[in-house]
Amino acid sequence: MSAATVIDSVRDTRIQMMDLVEKTAFEFLDKEYKRWYELDSEAASTVEAIADFMRAGGKRIRPKFCISGFLAGGGNPRDKSVISAAVALEFLHASALIHDDVFDESALRRGAPTVHENYAARHIAGDWRGDPRRFGESMAILAGDLALVYADLFMADAMPAVTTAWSDLRAELMVGQHLDVMAAARFAGDPQLSRTIAQLKSGNYTIHRPLLIGALVAGRPDLSEPFESYGLVVGEAFQLRDDLLDMFGDTDTLGKPAQLDIERHKMTLLLSLAIERDSAVRSVVETPGTSAELLLKTLVESGMADEVERHIGELVDAGGAAIAYTDIEPGWRDELIEMAHEVAYRNT
Repeated sequence: MSAATVIDSVRDTRIQMMDLVEKTAFEFLDKEYKRWYELDSEAASTVEAIADFMRAGGKRIRPKFCISGFLAGGGNPRDKSVISAAVALEFLHASALIHDDVFDESALRRGAPTVHENYAARHIAGDWRGDPRRFGESMAILAGDLALVYADLFMADAMPAVTTAWSDLRAELMVGQHLDVMAAARFAGDPQLSRTIAQLKSGNYTIHRPLLIGALVAGRPDLSEPFESYGLVVGEAFQLRDDLLDMFGDTDTLGKPAQLDIERHKMTLLLSLAIERDSAVRSVVETPGTSAELLLKTLVESGMADEVERHIGELVDAGGAAIAYTDIEPGWRDELIEMAHEVAYRNT
């Protein structure tokens, strides 16, 4: 069998499993909606908010890496437990994004109004009592919490092999979010802190832990070390791409407000590196009341975008090197390298 044929087979299997992940998630949400609607029509509203949010799009990166880790580790494609694990990861991601939009006061996600914006609009349209914004944020927090409950429910099918990895993943995400919010408030350049946040919120959460969970379900704990090495560097590349897209992208393409990180004073990894390496950027950041427009202009003039592009390339190469001699199924080494390129050079 040629290398190209092996790769095609690898991808076809994963596509079929990802289709099942999607089908499983939405069939579950449909059942949950009906169950709560029978109690009270409004009781089903939170489930509907989660379903609408997930149907609006998303790249399904975490389930994809989970399924990939499972298949690379020799897992049986007919094993439904990995499907449950992949669904759990997507529910966890929905929870994180719904909450993140509240933290960032973002009006758009995936080209549609965010959950808290939708609820605030309902409040205004109904001429209800209280503050529409506070109402919308409260409802979004509850929707995010319910998505987290669903994540735990599905991951229970993959236990106990992944208990520790799942707990670590959730804790790392929460701590990463905490540090991210704190860093935005302090707005002081600290490359090490920014790298830690990127590691917790991207390296571990997006790539390393999903890959590991898939491998553990397949019975391959020995893949923990190479998958961690791969996940951390590719995760940093993923985060730096995210920073570049936020800085130079446009709202229509991204499906969420562009330049939002700068407007919300997010101490991104890119910005923190720029502060460290360019005195003009550092001076602008340290000046109280500096506008987002001036900061963006200074960042462009600093040439950091080109430097970050070079670093992304180095990180992708390091990801390939991390799994160069790893004992995984045929075709998967090349496929994981291709996946590293996909997340590092995406345009949304």
